Amino acid sequence: MTNSTSRIDTTSKRARFRQLHAASCFVLPNPWDAGSARRLEKLGFAALASSSAGMAWALGRDDYGVPRDLVLDHLRMLCAATDLPVNADFEDGFAEDAAGVAANAALAIDTGVAGLSIEDRQGSGLRDVADAAARIRAAREAIDRSGHDVMLVARSEGYLAGQPDLAATITRLRAYADAGADVLYAPAITALDEIRAVVDAVAPKPVNVLLWGPTMRVADLATLGVRRVSTGGALAAAAWNGFEHAARQLLETGSLPPRG
Repeated sequence: MTNSTSRIDTTSKRARFRQLHAASCFVLPNPWDAGSARRLEKLGFAALASSSAGMAWALGRDDYGVPRDLVLDHLRMLCAATDLPVNADFEDGFAEDAAGVAANAALAIDTGVAGLSIEDRQGSGLRDVADAAARIRAAREAIDRSGHDVMLVARSEGYLAGQPDLAATITRLRAYADAGADVLYAPAITALDEIRAVVDAVAPKPVNVLLWGPTMRVADLATLGVRRVSTGGALAAAAWNGFEHAARQLLETGSLPPRG
């Protein structure tokens, strides 16, 4: 692990990230700053992913409340902080049209990320599937033009947006796979039979699953053929919960919990 700048070049990080998806299931935890990224590397994880929520909370903002340029700065910081490949949570691409997504994807690639996630959320709902697929295609073309081996992840947000429709989600994921996504991701699906249906529907392309609640287990997901499992804002939330517990104890009792 490095102290300031990475010893491993970006090309090697990207190649290693792609290789992880070709092997068995791996865990992709989501740090929110340089310190959490380095701790996760020291613990032995093989790759990391940014968290829009974790980043926002660390900046004193709400999720989806961080502008593009601050997100790009955050991604540069994470990539420089660790020798591990980093997947970017790039929200909706920070653009209203496909051309804007392509331009912003090029900026994200330049930060050194090994993966780039684009979602189909629009406000509190979802974009039309044809529009969302066009945006994935634009990001794919931007990656191809760059000449860099960055994996494109397409996220369908229906379950998070209160539209838990498995058939519609699979239709969207297949459209995004056809548009050039390397990895498919529908966060907040928790039922194992539904997860298996998603894996089967987009095979042989790999599927990412979010650990959404304490009853989900990586080993169970691996048996379904899931290739990677991420944590979203859960680790950041755990850190903030611990912070608040200690602060409340300090306020109310004048003491602190034990370290460690």
